[in-house]
Amino acid sequence: MKNLTLHIVFLLSVNLVLSQQKQYPFQDSKLDTEKRIDNLLLLMTLDEKVKALSTNPSIKRLGVTGTGHVEGLHGLALGGPGEWGGKNKQPVTTTTFPQAYGLGETWDVDLLQKVAQVEGYETRYAFQKYHRGGLVVRAPNADIARDPRWGRTEESYGEDAFFNGKMTVAFVKGLQGNHPKYWQTASLMKHFLANSNEDGRTYTSSDFDERLWREYYALPFYMGVVEGGSRAYMSAYNKVNGIPAMVHPMLKNITQKEWGQNGIICTDGGAFKLLLSDHKYYPDPYLGAAAAVKAGINQFLDEYIEGVYGALSHGYLKEKDIDAVIRGNYRVMIKLGMLDVSEDNPYSKIGTGKDTIDPWKTEAHKKIALEATQKSIVLLKNDAGVLPLQKDKLKTIAIIGPRADEVLLDWYSGTPTYVITPLQGIKNKLGNNVEVLYAKNNIDGQAAKIAKKADAVIVIVGNHPICNAGWANCPVPSEGKEAVDRQSLTLEQEDLVKVVYQANLKTVVALISSFPYAINWTQEHVPAIVHMTQNSQETGTALADVLFGDYNPAGRLTQTWVKDITDLPELLDYNIRNGRTYMYFKGKPLYAFGHGLSYTTFKYNSVETNSETIAKNEEVKVTVSVTNTGSKDGEEVIQLYVKQLNSKVERAQKELKAFQRVFFKAGETKNVSLILKAKDLEYWNTAKQQFELENNAIEIQIGSASDTILLTKNITVK
Repeated sequence: MKNLTLHIVFLLSVNLVLSQQKQYPFQDSKLDTEKRIDNLLLLMTLDEKVKALSTNPSIKRLGVTGTGHVEGLHGLALGGPGEWGGKNKQPVTTTTFPQAYGLGETWDVDLLQKVAQVEGYETRYAFQKYHRGGLVVRAPNADIARDPRWGRTEESYGEDAFFNGKMTVAFVKGLQGNHPKYWQTASLMKHFLANSNEDGRTYTSSDFDERLWREYYALPFYMGVVEGGSRAYMSAYNKVNGIPAMVHPMLKNITQKEWGQNGIICTDGGAFKLLLSDHKYYPDPYLGAAAAVKAGINQFLDEYIEGVYGALSHGYLKEKDIDAVIRGNYRVMIKLGMLDVSEDNPYSKIGTGKDTIDPWKTEAHKKIALEATQKSIVLLKNDAGVLPLQKDKLKTIAIIGPRADEVLLDWYSGTPTYVITPLQGIKNKLGNNVEVLYAKNNIDGQAAKIAKKADAVIVIVGNHPICNAGWANCPVPSEGKEAVDRQSLTLEQEDLVKVVYQANLKTVVALISSFPYAINWTQEHVPAIVHMTQNSQETGTALADVLFGDYNPAGRLTQTWVKDITDLPELLDYNIRNGRTYMYFKGKPLYAFGHGLSYTTFKYNSVETNSETIAKNEEVKVTVSVTNTGSKDGEEVIQLYVKQLNSKVERAQKELKAFQRVFFKAGETKNVSLILKAKDLEYWNTAKQQFELENNAIEIQIGSASDTILLTKNITVK
């Protein structure tokens, strides 16, 4: 009897707790999402609704705990130069990957999804165990690096819209996870739209025609929403065809009504104020706030309260306008499980158990960071098989250069748990069997002196990602970052390369940079060159693995590296048809889009298709036979481009439409399948206001780079 009484008391107490937890219909996870939000809006006061236009849509009175934003372009940022973990707060260390530009150079969508999954997991963990950060991750950057002078090139995957779209989709999926009901984190893409100049970004206009809007600039965002499932993005600072992006009709008319984007659309930091001060688009903040909300903005990243209340009091804005937009915030909160009891959401268990080790300290996460860094390295040149260097034939090696003994973090980096510099990575690789000499520069002739003594020399050069200077200041002309575009493509440190090469012809250059350089002299004279980007905690280990042959490089460039700054149109010319990117550039580049070498060789044997025609909504399987004809195992990035042969409208010289990074054992032949989709062959018909597949013939081009086409096959488009 006593046990029965205790059991009844226990059940009553549980029911009481549950009734308190589920006091309102919006708390019922089994109820339709829109009905839950209907109830929530009905219960909220106007003041609570206005407050929900911030990045934290919590409603304390109703027990709703929302979540804010974190940065995460290449790893969760809860520290770093930007102090993203909070000013004067102890950083939370996290796994730090190569910059987004370097992740693009892997050409590996599966790897990118793994990288994002790690980042998403660490974001949940830090939020739920240490109560730091938030679950809306400002990543990926779906902007296109149409010009290497852009200061934020480091944040983009490259210059090709289709390629960036594929990488964006992979990153979104990794962050959000594959659960049918809940997200691990929410992916908030940046910056919509056509945001690729820093100088004047707060008032300039990115101008281009409707076809480029649909086919180029918007494509990665479209893919991120429709294929990736992202339901959040940040509007850009700039104007688009004369209208500030944050109040542009495209937000509502296209991304919401056409694409199905129904979540968060936020401003960039300080953008609301800039709408008046820099764009001078409205006479007062009340009209500006009303326009932003009516355009679809539901989260402001700067002070907006006075503007919104003023808009309400003047009748420019109604409560129902706020209701309409903040629904998107709560759709995202529901997907994150913020309105549900934790037992319903599998991601709510991350960091809440008896974790004995933080995930960023685990070997599994370190291993993915190393793999991503190895795969990001591009072998630009390798004459006479200078690389890989053979450890057993070296007695002395000289490591020279300003980037040799540091791993530099950029503005959107977090704080890594550890870093391995190139110098340390090489020392670890060589042990005590080889003497390692080091000089940062040639002061007192030191670099030349040790180069002469060495059996081989590695010169490590590149930019400083935050310019080693204050905000909006880059004293070195070739350097750039957020708020500063590059004034030069010339590597100032190339003079150091010349001095070292003069002292020792067996010189290798490692260019660690956030963007391309016009290294013409180095390409002409130095026998071996590799490129990688900044930031990775495993920079030194990965570089040493490649230099000494423990990893066979297979990274590929994602941007056209021009020979001279005069090869580029004006920076503010957003019409890429005027000679910009591999699709329209008429000259001979220093290195082409897709370029990258290997320590082995590959032969492209044949190309076959499973159909001679392709029609609307169809796809064709393209099978490419490739053989590793060398003596080393290695990876090849097989690239499929399309040339339109009889189009009625202006088309690119060629366009990337499929790619795959494939591992081959030495001597192995594989048949690699690439899928060509009819929808990727369509153009935007401005008269009909729709994508259209025209009757045409296309040439399928298969190669190892955009300028190295090895097989072709024509098919008919119906």
